[in-house]
Amino acid sequence: MGRSTSANPDDIPGRAALREAAQWLVRLNSGQARPGDWQALAAWRAQHAANEQAWQRAERLSRTLGAVPAGLGLPVLARAERTAATNRRAALRVLALVGTTAPAAYLGWRHMPWPQWTAEHRTATGERRSVTLADGSQVLLNTASALDVALGANERLLRLRAGEVLVTTAADAAARSFRVETPGGWLRALGTRFAVRLLDEDTVHLAVAEGAVEVTPRHGAPQRVIQAGEQCRFTASGVQMPTALGEQALAWAQGVLYADGMRLDDFAAELSRYRPGIVRCDPAVGALRISGAFQLQDTEYILAMLRETLPVQVVTRTRYWVTLVPV
Repeated sequence: MGRSTSANPDDIPGRAALREAAQWLVRLNSGQARPGDWQALAAWRAQHAANEQAWQRAERLSRTLGAVPAGLGLPVLARAERTAATNRRAALRVLALVGTTAPAAYLGWRHMPWPQWTAEHRTATGERRSVTLADGSQVLLNTASALDVALGANERLLRLRAGEVLVTTAADAAARSFRVETPGGWLRALGTRFAVRLLDEDTVHLAVAEGAVEVTPRHGAPQRVIQAGEQCRFTASGVQMPTALGEQALAWAQGVLYADGMRLDDFAAELSRYRPGIVRCDPAVGALRISGAFQLQDTEYILAMLRETLPVQVVTRTRYWVTLVPV
């Protein structure tokens, strides 16, 4: 651990002290702590008041969240390939909690399962981010998505924890297979560009833009190959018949929400994915239809457009609670 820093005038622990407190939490909950680590922690806390304040804040927050899980960093740190970089990433994940106010951290914790919170690649609500894998494959994460990557000697594996990704596979000199694991089963890319979205705890949506993808349901139902220009839903129990993939099905990759005669309640549900909080639709206006291409970078403007073009009002309790109701 590094040296301590002094507290600021508002008695909020310095960021460096918070970072070190996070690192201590990771170490002591890793299952790899040595007997001397507790004495070392005590010495660190005694070095400066800011250290003690940071530690108290970390412990207080962990109790508020129902205690930091015993496996903290601990699916991460306990991996055989544990490295210094992995330790730093795990510590920063804890710092994300320790360094925020308890109410905000508590809400974030409750709405983000542990595998998602600790995923290697994550996006916030409304964020899109592109990742280039070591093999040259490209992965675009949509809003509120989480993904783990495991590139092994015989296989390239993505584990989709939440949200949606667009994958463009690269040719592999070692001829390793490229698979995506989901709660519903596995997808094997057959030289392709495809999108995968988790619709709920068991249902997955697959859209194939190029090549083909083999779907293997988790519970042993027959495999099915989905070709370019097709889409389907599948669960752990089976694969639905594929349907044609619309031209604008992957418009989100360009930051666009595309609607072609979409019901307003379905549109509201889609829009809600891209802004913090909730967008609800009164059943009285849910059957209204909407068409257009909407830029997701400005959801407030989209709400204003709904008010201007449809017989609805946009009622807001706060920015985070929006309801579409009849005029």
